[in-house]
Amino acid sequence: MPTLEGKTALITGASQGIGRACALVLARAGATVALAARNESKLNEVAAEIAAFGGTAKPFTLDVSSEESIKATAKAVLEHFGTVHVLVNNAGITRDTLLLRMKRSDWDDVITTNLTGTFLLTQALIGQMLKARWGRIINISSVVGQTGQAGQANYAASKAGLIGFTKSLARELASRHITVNAVAPGYIETAMTAVLDEKQRTAMLSQIPLGRPGSDDDIAHAVRFLASDEAAYITGHVLDVNGGMYMG
Repeated sequence: MPTLEGKTALITGASQGIGRACALVLARAGATVALAARNESKLNEVAAEIAAFGGTAKPFTLDVSSEESIKATAKAVLEHFGTVHVLVNNAGITRDTLLLRMKRSDWDDVITTNLTGTFLLTQALIGQMLKARWGRIINISSVVGQTGQAGQANYAASKAGLIGFTKSLARELASRHITVNAVAPGYIETAMTAVLDEKQRTAMLSQIPLGRPGSDDDIAHAVRFLASDEAAYITGHVLDVNGGMYMG
């Protein structure tokens, strides 16, 4: 298993779902983990899970829709740990509705949280990665950022934006040995997808050649690989973890 001993990883949206799974998997690989999300009590639960198997984690309250919160959290994490080697931009929201019914706030909230928040947090942390001449930035995109999805114009645009951001930043930072990659989950069973009814779930499964939904651990294992030295020659890449749902 790839080791992350001696590395510090910051994971946004770490209180549940994919973010929680990433935190647990990276901690088991030896990383010290900064857990960031809005829900402090859930973050404390994840930190306790990590401590129970001998890992090290510290929670930080973060609202990625707030520039002030992002700057304050980045400062607090750097003051506590000294550096961040691995940044996993995972936090995201949905405000699904057809475009004709979509309110401006539905658009703005999703773009601000999913895309602008990633930009601001990455910008706040890359300075110390540049000085260290080493870093891993991993952005959690989505299959709908590649295929589009009716009723998700805002979400799909934000996730497609993350792919463009990933590839551009990979070119900017490659000379300093900082890799920037994206993971694009397909249909993953999390709290975000739990709102789907049985008809929607059946329709989604029919599009997956492997015939099953993914788990948050499927995504976390991909993140662990991209964070490791074994992925040192991979940058600007979108790793599809979707059971064959989309083959680009």
